[in-house]
Amino acid sequence: MNVLVWSGVLVLGGLGAVARFLVDRSVARRTAGSFPFGTLVVNLSGALVLGFLTGLALPHEVALLAGTALIGSYTTFSTWMLETQRLGEERQARHAAANIFVSVSLGLMAAAAGMWLGMAVNGN
Repeated sequence: MNVLVWSGVLVLGGLGAVARFLVDRSVARRTAGSFPFGTLVVNLSGALVLGFLTGLALPHEVALLAGTALIGSYTTFSTWMLETQRLGEERQARHAAANIFVSVSLGLMAAAAGMWLGMAVNGN
């Protein structure tokens, strides 16, 4: 990998992390309760975009930058798991189970929808 690719990882990774923070905070301000809607919105939108990028069949380095650097830093598995564990500790088992079920099922649907859209744009 060359300096341009590493620079892209640095810039896009930073942009993805900042976007995650802004989206999460924006959603959290609009929702009440203990369910982590901000993380859910971030991860579902990230799955949609990553599916779209996959459907476009981008060149390897472009896909690496967009998928890994930008979307990888935007989405967050660790926060999702931490929030689920916190819900369990707070004896909110229904919220914890819903967080897992909704995130996985809607995430798969979002990725599939994104891939379908990307393939449609790409002419496949």
